[in-house]
Amino acid sequence: MKIEIWSDVACPFCYIGKRHLEEALHKLPDLDVDIVWKSFELDPNASVDSDLDIYDTLAKKYGRDRAWAKQMNANMVQMASAAGLDFNMDEVKPTNSFNAHQLIHLARKHGKQDEMKEALLSAYFVEGKHVGDTETLVQIASNVGLDQNEAKEVLQNNTYSSQVVNDVEEAHRLGVQGVPFFYINEKYGLSGAQPVEVFTEALQKIAEEKVS
Repeated sequence: MKIEIWSDVACPFCYIGKRHLEEALHKLPDLDVDIVWKSFELDPNASVDSDLDIYDTLAKKYGRDRAWAKQMNANMVQMASAAGLDFNMDEVKPTNSFNAHQLIHLARKHGKQDEMKEALLSAYFVEGKHVGDTETLVQIASNVGLDQNEAKEVLQNNTYSSQVVNDVEEAHRLGVQGVPFFYINEKYGLSGAQPVEVFTEALQKIAEEKVS
Protein backbone atom coordinates (compact mmCIF):
# COMPACT_ATOMS: atom_id res chain seq x y z
CA MET A 1 0.00 0.00 0.00
CA LYS A 2 1.31 3.41 -0.97
CA ILE A 3 0.48 6.43 1.17
CA GLU A 4 1.52 9.83 -0.16
CA ILE A 5 1.28 12.60 2.42
CA TRP A 6 1.26 16.29 1.57
CA SER A 7 2.48 18.10 4.63
CA ASP A 8 4.43 21.11 5.88
CA VAL A 9 7.02 21.09 8.67
CA ALA A 10 5.39 24.29 9.99
CA CYS A 11 1.95 22.64 10.20
CA PRO A 12 0.94 21.48 13.69
CA PHE A 13 -1.89 19.29 12.42
CA CYS A 14 0.59 17.55 10.11
CA TYR A 15 2.58 16.39 13.14
CA ILE A 16 -0.57 15.31 14.97
CA GLY A 17 -1.81 13.52 11.84
CA LYS A 18 1.54 11.76 11.51
CA ARG A 19 1.19 10.37 15.02
CA HIS A 20 -2.41 9.27 14.42
CA LEU A 21 -1.40 7.46 11.22
CA GLU A 22 1.53 5.78 12.99
CA GLU A 23 -0.79 4.56 15.74
CA ALA A 24 -3.23 3.19 13.16
CA LEU A 25 -0.42 1.38 11.34
CA HIS A 26 0.78 -0.05 14.65
CA LYS A 27 -2.66 -1.66 14.99
CA LEU A 28 -2.31 -3.16 11.50
CA PRO A 29 1.10 -4.90 11.68
CA ASP A 30 0.47 -7.06 8.60
CA LEU A 31 0.02 -4.06 6.33
CA ASP A 32 2.94 -3.47 3.96
CA VAL A 33 3.10 0.31 3.56
CA ASP A 34 5.32 2.66 1.58
CA ILE A 35 4.99 6.21 2.90
CA VAL A 36 6.06 9.07 0.64
CA TRP A 37 6.27 12.57 2.11
CA LYS A 38 5.24 15.30 -0.33
CA SER A 39 5.99 19.00 -0.04
CA PHE A 40 3.40 21.66 0.72
CA GLU A 41 4.02 25.20 1.96
CA LEU A 42 1.36 26.82 4.10
CA ASP A 43 3.05 30.17 3.59
CA PRO A 44 5.37 30.11 0.56
CA ASN A 45 6.04 33.84 0.96
CA ALA A 46 7.18 33.57 4.58
CA SER A 47 10.51 35.17 5.44
CA VAL A 48 13.39 32.93 6.43
CA ASP A 49 14.09 35.19 9.40
CA SER A 50 11.18 36.81 11.23
CA ASP A 51 11.06 39.29 14.09
CA LEU A 52 7.59 38.01 15.05
CA ASP A 53 6.86 35.04 17.28
CA ILE A 54 4.25 32.45 16.29
CA TYR A 55 1.39 34.30 18.01
CA ASP A 56 2.00 37.62 16.27
CA THR A 57 2.64 35.80 12.99
CA LEU A 58 -0.76 34.10 13.14
CA ALA A 59 -2.53 37.24 14.35
CA LYS A 60 -1.11 39.16 11.41
CA LYS A 61 -1.93 36.41 8.90
CA TYR A 62 -5.57 36.11 9.95
CA GLY A 63 -6.20 39.73 10.90
CA ARG A 64 -6.87 38.86 14.55
CA ASP A 65 -5.26 39.82 17.83
CA ARG A 66 -2.52 38.12 19.83
CA ALA A 67 -4.97 36.84 22.46
CA TRP A 68 -6.92 34.98 19.76
CA ALA A 69 -3.71 33.43 18.42
CA LYS A 70 -2.68 32.32 21.91
CA GLN A 71 -6.05 30.67 22.52
CA MET A 72 -5.91 28.89 19.16
CA ASN A 73 -2.47 27.55 20.00
CA ALA A 74 -3.52 26.49 23.49
CA ASN A 75 -6.27 24.32 21.97
CA MET A 76 -3.82 22.84 19.51
CA VAL A 77 -1.24 22.09 22.21
CA GLN A 78 -3.93 20.05 23.99
CA MET A 79 -4.63 18.08 20.81
CA ALA A 80 -0.90 17.48 20.37
CA SER A 81 -0.57 16.33 23.96
CA ALA A 82 -3.34 13.77 23.43
CA ALA A 83 -1.26 12.42 20.53
CA GLY A 84 1.83 12.17 22.76
CA LEU A 85 3.50 15.34 21.48
CA ASP A 86 4.90 18.08 23.72
CA PHE A 87 4.57 21.25 21.64
CA ASN A 88 6.52 24.27 22.88
CA MET A 89 4.77 27.08 21.00
CA ASP A 90 6.49 29.87 22.95
CA GLU A 91 9.79 28.82 21.36
CA VAL A 92 8.58 28.22 17.79
CA LYS A 93 10.56 30.24 15.24
CA PRO A 94 8.38 31.11 12.23
CA THR A 95 10.31 30.73 8.98
CA ASN A 96 10.13 29.67 5.35
CA SER A 97 10.02 25.88 5.01
CA PHE A 98 11.17 25.55 1.37
CA ASN A 99 14.71 24.38 2.19
CA ALA A 100 13.45 21.95 4.81
CA HIS A 101 11.35 20.36 2.07
CA GLN A 102 14.42 20.05 -0.15
CA LEU A 103 16.13 18.01 2.57
CA ILE A 104 13.10 15.73 2.87
CA HIS A 105 13.55 14.93 -0.83
CA LEU A 106 17.26 14.31 -0.29
CA ALA A 107 16.42 11.99 2.60
CA ARG A 108 14.10 9.91 0.41
CA LYS A 109 17.02 9.23 -1.91
CA HIS A 110 18.82 7.67 1.07
CA GLY A 111 15.81 5.84 2.53
CA LYS A 112 15.59 8.20 5.50
CA GLN A 113 12.61 10.34 4.56
CA ASP A 114 10.47 9.48 7.57
CA GLU A 115 13.36 10.11 9.97
CA MET A 116 14.01 13.48 8.35
CA LYS A 117 10.36 14.51 8.47
CA GLU A 118 10.13 13.54 12.13
CA ALA A 119 13.35 15.39 12.99
CA LEU A 120 12.16 18.58 11.27
CA LEU A 121 8.73 18.54 12.89
CA SER A 122 10.28 17.95 16.29
CA ALA A 123 12.88 20.67 15.70
CA TYR A 124 10.16 23.19 14.84
CA PHE A 125 7.41 22.38 17.34
CA VAL A 126 9.23 20.81 20.28
CA GLU A 127 12.85 21.98 20.27
CA GLY A 128 12.38 25.59 19.12
CA LYS A 129 14.99 25.31 16.36
CA HIS A 130 15.21 27.61 13.33
CA VAL A 131 14.39 25.20 10.48
CA GLY A 132 14.95 27.87 7.84
CA ASP A 133 18.57 28.36 8.88
CA THR A 134 21.07 26.51 6.68
CA GLU A 135 23.45 25.49 9.49
CA THR A 136 20.56 24.18 11.58
CA LEU A 137 19.17 22.20 8.64
CA VAL A 138 22.56 20.68 7.85
CA GLN A 139 22.94 19.62 11.49
CA ILE A 140 19.48 18.04 11.51
CA ALA A 141 20.36 16.18 8.30
CA SER A 142 23.56 14.93 9.92
CA ASN A 143 21.64 13.81 13.01
CA VAL A 144 19.46 11.49 10.92
CA GLY A 145 22.49 10.00 9.17
CA LEU A 146 22.78 12.09 6.02
CA ASP A 147 26.09 13.46 4.80
CA GLN A 148 26.62 17.06 5.96
CA ASN A 149 28.43 18.11 2.80
CA GLU A 150 25.73 16.67 0.55
CA ALA A 151 23.02 18.42 2.57
CA LYS A 152 24.91 21.72 2.36
CA GLU A 153 25.38 21.29 -1.38
CA VAL A 154 21.67 20.58 -1.88
CA LEU A 155 20.75 23.81 -0.08
CA GLN A 156 23.37 25.88 -1.88
CA ASN A 157 22.38 24.61 -5.33
CA ASN A 158 18.62 24.24 -4.73
CA THR A 159 19.02 20.69 -6.02
CA TYR A 160 15.47 19.62 -5.19
CA SER A 161 13.66 22.92 -5.77
CA SER A 162 11.82 21.59 -8.83
CA GLN A 163 10.66 18.52 -6.87
CA VAL A 164 9.26 20.75 -4.12
CA VAL A 165 7.43 22.90 -6.68
CA ASN A 166 6.15 19.80 -8.50
CA ASP A 167 4.72 18.40 -5.25
CA VAL A 168 2.84 21.63 -4.60
CA GLU A 169 1.51 21.73 -8.17
CA GLU A 170 0.40 18.09 -7.91
CA ALA A 171 -1.47 18.92 -4.70
CA HIS A 172 -3.31 21.72 -6.49
CA ARG A 173 -4.21 19.39 -9.37
CA LEU A 174 -5.67 16.94 -6.85
CA GLY A 175 -7.71 19.74 -5.31
CA VAL A 176 -5.86 19.70 -2.00
CA GLN A 177 -7.07 22.71 0.01
CA GLY A 178 -5.04 22.14 3.15
CA VAL A 179 -2.67 19.77 4.87
CA PRO A 180 -2.11 17.12 5.99
CA PHE A 181 -3.56 15.32 2.99
CA PHE A 182 -3.21 11.54 2.75
CA TYR A 183 -3.49 9.97 -0.72
CA ILE A 184 -3.74 6.20 -0.59
CA ASN A 185 -2.92 4.00 -3.60
CA GLU A 186 -3.39 7.04 -5.86
CA LYS A 187 -7.14 6.62 -5.38
CA TYR A 188 -8.40 7.53 -1.91
CA GLY A 189 -7.93 10.86 -0.15
CA LEU A 190 -8.13 11.68 3.55
CA SER A 191 -7.79 15.29 4.62
CA GLY A 192 -6.75 16.61 8.02
CA ALA A 193 -5.42 15.07 11.23
CA GLN A 194 -8.06 12.35 11.31
CA PRO A 195 -8.63 10.33 14.50
CA VAL A 196 -6.72 7.05 14.80
CA GLU A 197 -9.96 5.07 14.36
CA VAL A 198 -10.71 6.76 11.03
CA PHE A 199 -7.24 5.92 9.71
CA THR A 200 -7.47 2.34 10.96
CA GLU A 201 -10.87 1.72 9.40
CA ALA A 202 -9.95 3.35 6.08
CA LEU A 203 -6.67 1.43 5.77
CA GLN A 204 -8.38 -1.87 6.62
CA LYS A 205 -11.07 -1.31 4.00
CA ILE A 206 -8.57 -0.36 1.31
CA ALA A 207 -6.37 -3.37 2.14
CA GLU A 208 -9.37 -5.73 1.97
CA GLU A 209 -10.47 -4.22 -1.34
CA LYS A 210 -7.04 -4.88 -2.82
CA VAL A 211 -7.14 -8.52 -1.68
CA SER A 212 -10.60 -9.12 -3.12
